[in-house]
Formats: sequence, C-alpha cells, structure tokens
Amino acid sequence: MNRHLTRIVALQSLYEWDFRQKDPLDIIVGRNVEYYGTDIDKKYLEKIIKGVEKKRKVIDQRIKKAAPEWPIEQIALIDKNVLRLSIYELLYSDEVPPKVAINEAVELGKHFGGENSSKFINGVLGTLFRQSKKYRGEIDEKTAKS
Repeated sequence: MNRHLTRIVALQSLYEWDFRQKDPLDIIVGRNVEYYGTDIDKKYLEKIIKGVEKKRKVIDQRIKKAAPEWPIEQIALIDKNVLRLSIYELLYSDEVPPKVAINEAVELGKHFGGENSSKFINGVLGTLFRQSKKYRGEIDEKTAKS
C-alpha cells in the first residue's frame, strides 16, 4: 500500500468535490480509486476523506486563524485542500507522525500547487503544529528526559 498515492487520490477527490460540488464525495472517491489502481490504502483513504468531510468547518476555522492575512476564499483551492487533508492528519489522526504529515503536505504543494504553495502550506502547518497538544507533548517528553 502506498500512502503517498493514497494522499494524492484523497487530495484530488477533495479538490473535485470542492470545485464541482455536484457529485457526492463518495462517488468522486470511488471514481478516483478505480482510475489510480490497486496500490491505494483504501481503509486509510476512507478514514482521511471522512475525517476531512466531518471536520471541514473546524479545519477551515483553524486555517483562518493560522493565516489571518489570507481570507480563506482567496486561498487557491488546491492549497486549501492540501491544508485540509494535512491538518486532519496532523491534528486529528494519530496514524502519522506530525513531521511526516507536514512533509507530505509540502510535497503535495510543490507538485500540485503554485510557485509559493509549499512555503505557505509549511507556514500554516508549522503554526498549527506549534499551537497543538502534540507539539507541547514532544517538548514535555524532551524536557522530561533531560
């Protein structure tokens, strides 16, 4: 199973769903899974898609707070969906280490976004991670070991 490819399918599905808003998300995901083949972690794909769908409003609020100079309506759709996907992985899932979630998001931004997408995505995710309990937990563990 290829998690990177799974994230690409999730990103493309979320982007299409955000862009078109006609087809139900599960139909879009099913179509993309058929197209991209068998190397996708379907259970993980379902988990992150359903997670983003369920927490979308909360995630968008986090984006607004982390990037106040960028109204969410002005953020490129692809960047917004990379952020939604990676924020779900970073803050609401324990299956992926935070650094992996951030690195994957930056790579998706480089591959699918504009010239400055990866820097913007890295900045927003870095801000959110430093404000999260996961970050404070890592600091506490290091301090405790000293």
